[in-house]
Amino acid sequence: MAFNRRTLLAGAAAGAALPLVTPLRHARAQAANTIRIGVMNDQSGLYRDLTGPGSTQCVRLAVQESGITQKGVNVEVVEADHQNRPDVGSTVVRQWLDRDNFDVIVDVPTSSVALAVNTLCRERNKVFLCSGAATSDLTGPACSPNTIHWTYDTWMLARGTGGAMVAAGGRTWFFITADYAFGHALERDVSNFVRNAGGQILGAVRTPFPGTTDFSSFLLQAQQSRAQVIGLANAGGDTINSIKQAAEFGITRRGTRLAGLLVFISDVHALGLPTAQGLVFTETFYWDLNDRTRAFSQRVGRMPNDIRPSMIQAGCYSAVLHYLKAVDAMGGAAAKASGAAAIERMKAMPTSDDCFGEGTIRPDGRKIHPAYLFQVKTPEESRGPWDYYNLLGTIPANEAFRPITEGNCPLVRT
Repeated sequence: MAFNRRTLLAGAAAGAALPLVTPLRHARAQAANTIRIGVMNDQSGLYRDLTGPGSTQCVRLAVQESGITQKGVNVEVVEADHQNRPDVGSTVVRQWLDRDNFDVIVDVPTSSVALAVNTLCRERNKVFLCSGAATSDLTGPACSPNTIHWTYDTWMLARGTGGAMVAAGGRTWFFITADYAFGHALERDVSNFVRNAGGQILGAVRTPFPGTTDFSSFLLQAQQSRAQVIGLANAGGDTINSIKQAAEFGITRRGTRLAGLLVFISDVHALGLPTAQGLVFTETFYWDLNDRTRAFSQRVGRMPNDIRPSMIQAGCYSAVLHYLKAVDAMGGAAAKASGAAAIERMKAMPTSDDCFGEGTIRPDGRKIHPAYLFQVKTPEESRGPWDYYNLLGTIPANEAFRPITEGNCPLVRT
């Protein structure tokens, strides 16, 4: 069965009122055959809709569809809010791993938190399935034998959206960048693509994260640079506010283009098609992409706030489903004994699911699958609720992510 924290606490409270009738050795045997999964993300802040409770719901579906519990392996799922703060995230994960004997940490948007979790899981030989964080350093200098970076990363976003904007004539750029690891990595990777294509970076401004909703002064700085493209190296609520305020100032009416370097379907929904129409961006999952993605979205059911699953939430489902296939292949006890061994088994198995189709996992921990360049529809083009994207092009799996030889991952150095 899958449990959330509230269920576990309620069960503990109910159990406290009953006499202990389960023999201790039976309880220990059960614990030895129980996989504990911690879903950690933003449950209450600006990333809630694109991760949050929806990620936990997708993890539970993966547990259910894996069939692992019918084979004698127990699975517990617990969620926690890291509040987008590395200190909070590290404290929760350290407690999960050291006191509560968790085996897997899943999701973890906010790259600064993910980098901290990456280190903790390596030190304690546990599994980290990262879907939410974007920094490509997780398969570069910070790569780990205990981590798989599943859904997307900053290099992929730069390759997709940055490359498309430059090809369309956007040669001069100014960045509005969230001031933490994710924003820095995204600005770096997009800047490299722009310069390599003969473009120019005219400047950048760093915005506080979290803690600001007013981007007017930053947008005015970007406009004064006379850059052809304003690159939004932010996400979630920050991207929504930036685009809304740019529209209020009429920035795009003067010929400047906005590059939403990380845009999710929940962002488009919040903006509305009249404001979001025409935005070009890159994702690896869209609920209405094909028959398989539509089938998954139907099975996952009603999501919090009635949203459709984001690529991060789909990545949580896909990653946990593949992990449980590895558990089935090697046995629960062996998977619990060594997170690195479980990761190695996952890398040795091809991936397949309704969210991303067929794929592989590289030695550096990078999950490989296609990426898609989308453009937001006009209100007239949309056929109904959540019909938001036109597919502009597909980036093949072998081109969507940074070549393994360029990442400087210590696991693959020769």
